[in-house]
Amino acid sequence: MSPEIKPDFLISPEGLRVDGRRPDELRPIELEVGVLKTADGSAMIKQGKTHIIAAVYGPRELHPRHLTLNDKAYLRCVYRMATFSVPDRKRPAPSRREREISMVITNALEPALFLEEFPRTVVDVFIQVIQADGGTRCAAINAASLALADAGIPMRSLVPAVAVGKADGVLIVDLGDAEDKYGEGDVPMAVLPSTGEITLLQQDGSFTKEELLEAIQMGLNACTYIHELQKDALKRAYLRKTPEKEDEDEYEDDLETDLGESELPEEADE
Repeated sequence: MSPEIKPDFLISPEGLRVDGRRPDELRPIELEVGVLKTADGSAMIKQGKTHIIAAVYGPRELHPRHLTLNDKAYLRCVYRMATFSVPDRKRPAPSRREREISMVITNALEPALFLEEFPRTVVDVFIQVIQADGGTRCAAINAASLALADAGIPMRSLVPAVAVGKADGVLIVDLGDAEDKYGEGDVPMAVLPSTGEITLLQQDGSFTKEELLEAIQMGLNACTYIHELQKDALKRAYLRKTPEKEDEDEYEDDLETDLGESELPEEADE
């Protein structure tokens, strides 16, 4: 289906979406860590037909100097869409939307980072959308979070993100391009699974109070699933770097502790 052609319906009489998914079903997600050798950390995400690469450089000296923060590192996220990422060639110059999404991604990621460990420096996150098919800001957060972890930036948690929308009166998870363009609204969100803190929550379109609360819960459930995919991607990347095969079990135990998977005291469950 051409992205320029409005579909006859977004939810079929059988209750399926234009790409055959159920309302609560995510697009296929592929995650890979360490895709760029020249960056301090990098990651790639393929979410449906959306394809994004994120690279992290730093902590390093900040230029221009007037942006320097004395008590923490400056997190600088730059979100860009390649000129060939959409059907109509995009202008190379940064658009207002790209600048806005760069700020949104920064705000979503910053609560997860221990930036106070690196005062008077900058952590640069460069995000390049290779192919856009809806949900790019949330997919970018998923990739950037992994790239930051790959760069060794201390983190409270990885940051999974997803958008929940409404199409033909039905709440749907992880909007594709047609649903994003012709649906009735969307609610992008990101969360810190370790604390349950929501670091991104936007709304576009009209939702009732009940629909919004249900959409947030659907998003939290989807983020839990994406978080598991993120952890698996990190494990695959670092298990490949294990020097001795006989140490893999011990190495994976240490990695699970770093990812917040170690057993918690019994009091925490009460």
